[in-house]
Amino acid sequence: MDIDIKTPQDLDKMRVAGRLAAEVLEMIGDYVQPGISTGELDRICHHHIIEKQKAIPAPLNYQGFPKSICTSVNHVICHGIPSDGKILKSGDIINIDITVIKDGFHGDTSKMFCVGDVPEHARRLIRITQECLYKAIKLVKPGITLGDIGNVIQQHGEANHYSIVREYCGHGIGRAFHEKPQVLHYGDPNTGMPVVEGMTFTIEPMLNAGSRHTRLSKKDGWTVTTKDRRLSAQWEHTLAVTRDGCEVLTLRSDESL
Repeated sequence: MDIDIKTPQDLDKMRVAGRLAAEVLEMIGDYVQPGISTGELDRICHHHIIEKQKAIPAPLNYQGFPKSICTSVNHVICHGIPSDGKILKSGDIINIDITVIKDGFHGDTSKMFCVGDVPEHARRLIRITQECLYKAIKLVKPGITLGDIGNVIQQHGEANHYSIVREYCGHGIGRAFHEKPQVLHYGDPNTGMPVVEGMTFTIEPMLNAGSRHTRLSKKDGWTVTTKDRRLSAQWEHTLAVTRDGCEVLTLRSDESL
């Protein structure tokens, strides 16, 4: 499999793109309140990326996707399309997925937000999903395999009685939005491709409160929901493999790893 190993110069540009993507998530948080539409969140992010960052929102027109960000609310797993008709209400949970292009390189990241008063069972799903991401990131260094990453996510998620979405996964990233390899969020240790210095990819676990089975909207061809309409959560970072570990290129100021 042909993997694009990044040069130090490439990584400098990816740091910039990753920082900008993280900054959008930091900026939008204050707007995620009951009564706002996901369409308005999209417009705010679009304006920030274009006008303030002088960057490009990667999802816009990507394979026909019509908006600049993805907004996945409650039982929407991923690729939710922002809409003026989708008004957030207290108790909702939402994943906002941001990808920016700057100087030809992509930064891709997503975060879960709680809208108003969110019940504890939903907060727990969000927390465990983030723990899955962090456990996977801590593993990443040259010499492990992609199967090790999938396994630690699957073990932690399933031990907490959640299911792991299998149809959608992390991916290589750089000059292209989606590069090789695919990074599955389930699997067996010591299987799959070895991780090497200079690889850049996303890890983006999706956990469901109920069954792992998914449904793709026939109406828009993008929106992925849980088949049983139970809640889903996702977190995502872009990272670069270093000599002895990894660097999280989309780390936010509210995080410490």
